Amino acid sequence: MVQPVQQERSAYLVAQDSPAIDLMGPTIQLLGQPEELDGGICVMLGTIPPDAIVPLHSHADPETFLMIAGELEGFADAENGGRWLRIEPGGVFHVPGGARHAFRNRTRVSAVSYIVSTPRMARFFLEIGNVLTPGAAVPPVTPETLRHFQDTAQRYGYWNATPEENAEIGLTLPPLH
Repeated sequence: MVQPVQQERSAYLVAQDSPAIDLMGPTIQLLGQPEELDGGICVMLGTIPPDAIVPLHSHADPETFLMIAGELEGFADAENGGRWLRIEPGGVFHVPGGARHAFRNRTRVSAVSYIVSTPRMARFFLEIGNVLTPGAAVPPVTPETLRHFQDTAQRYGYWNATPEENAEIGLTLPPLH
């Protein structure tokens, strides 16, 4: 078990000690458990597979993405409009709390980044995601899966764009199975 992050203590966090959690295509691995990190930060390893997206959304939790492999585009919203930014290995994409943002991987390789956020964000991912068993098929996104996601996001106070708002920034939501 990872030791809680405290001022007087350090911790070594290893991704292979944590199962992958499917977030309807993209996956995360928690590097430490949220209950061990309350009051601090949470580090996760995130993977967005080829041709996958993370639709436009916002939440009060800040996130910082440190790209380590592959390439990704991040949508940065601003008062004067938004724009897509290319994020390459070594690049950092910071999302302040409350900022609308989205991601897309238009390449043929998975995009992998360290994500630094809050334990609350990690708890949200644990609630909406499915722990993946190595070698097992990724579960399809069903209307029930999507309803659970929307209900959980609403309970957390997170905002999600409509299909039309996603289309305005060039994202097409995948069909449900």
